[in-house]
Amino acid sequence: MSTRPGTHPAHTALLRLAADPAVADAAQQARDACAQLRWHQALRRRIPEAAAESRVRGAHASAALDGAELPVDLVRAMVVGVRELSGADLDPVDKVVAGAVRATAESEHVATLVASAPLQALARLHVAAATGLVPAEQLGRPRQAGEGCTEARDLGPAPDAAEVADRLGSLVLMLQAPSDVPALVVAGLAHAEVAVLRPFTAGNALVARALERAIIVGRGLDATGVVVPEAGHRRVAGDLAYRAALGGYASGSVRGVVGWLERCGRAVVAGAAAGTEVADAVLVGRTS
Repeated sequence: MSTRPGTHPAHTALLRLAADPAVADAAQQARDACAQLRWHQALRRRIPEAAAESRVRGAHASAALDGAELPVDLVRAMVVGVRELSGADLDPVDKVVAGAVRATAESEHVATLVASAPLQALARLHVAAATGLVPAEQLGRPRQAGEGCTEARDLGPAPDAAEVADRLGSLVLMLQAPSDVPALVVAGLAHAEVAVLRPFTAGNALVARALERAIIVGRGLDATGVVVPEAGHRRVAGDLAYRAALGGYASGSVRGVVGWLERCGRAVVAGAAAGTEVADAVLVGRTS
């Protein structure tokens, strides 16, 4: 594939990756599943209601992927304000679930910001995800020299602050990729990069999944916001397989990266099925 005039080398590399037959097939299956969901009868007039319920179920699944699982009705109670999202009386599980609720909600607001102001979008997602998990001075900013991260140790040691700064620059270029780079590729790589890089002292995985959702919506793969990619990741062979696939990405091998993107494609397809369940529930008034 030749480089078009004005194309950044990083974007050319993304296009080459997108042209891999397995990645191209995963992206096409994701597009087809999202397109089919878009024609659901409930989405003719009730997209906001369905998208709101998608965010409830997305927050539930995202928190569960971090080991903090509550019944979905309790997560919904947090979303609508029946249960508090902050306070000293929250236990560790509640704090993670609250962070997932806030970050998933914030994904709606940063969807159009991800490409134009990527670092601002990341900062806003981190403030949402990590309030109550880290000191106030660490909210919304990458780790500084001397600051580590103890999350996801199974993926290896978190890179130091200098490497974080370098790789965030590459992430910004990725998020600003031209429209001919499939949304699945951008969303999947951004998700894995944040989860593996761990640019913040805590809350990274919640940010990674909220960022993936924001990109899927912002780049038009799921313009309705009804797909539940977080639930999709849980449905594709379960939580342990999710971590194993991230480990493949972390290895840096072509096989690991392609395998991760194939998984992301399956997760979007499964997330579209979860979105269909949401739309079905909205249609009959049984979301709660």
